Amino acid sequence: MQRNINGKIIRLIQGDLTDLEVDAIVNAANSQLILGGGVAGAIRTKGGPAIQEECNRIGGTTVGNAVITGAGNLKARYVIHAVGPRYGAGNEDEKLRQATLNSFARASEKGLKSIALPAVSTGIFGFPKDRCARIMLKASMEFLQKKDTSVDEVIFCLWSREDLRVFQETLRSMTE
Repeated sequence: MQRNINGKIIRLIQGDLTDLEVDAIVNAANSQLILGGGVAGAIRTKGGPAIQEECNRIGGTTVGNAVITGAGNLKARYVIHAVGPRYGAGNEDEKLRQATLNSFARASEKGLKSIALPAVSTGIFGFPKDRCARIMLKASMEFLQKKDTSVDEVIFCLWSREDLRVFQETLRSMTE
């Protein structure tokens, strides 16, 4: 499923984020930038040690922020490490919105055209998938309305069929 927003594309797919040939993929990161399990673990495994080494040099970032590293052995050129909120930590919706917008900002700063994101914070951080979809899709649509961004394709790459369904229903309700 895809939608055109201001001449740019939001696309929803099911699959493995680490297999995509895009300018950047987004890692659902922790604030220490330690590539543990879930999306981060897959990035570490397929991308090799160079990504974690670069994260170690950066040293960490705050919830709601995003930093960019090389992509090691991945097909993507960069990994953007977005630190989403833990559910129940307070002000989670705004923190997730900021993590999404900051991911786009890092991509735009590098002049990147395509970016692929997972459902940030919905794994071990426990964020409800429907809320995540609404927040991340709305932030994406807002960002793509800007005239001064290089980003022209946003892909949400969802791991499960259920996650894809939630994002499809949300995008449909926001654009029809």
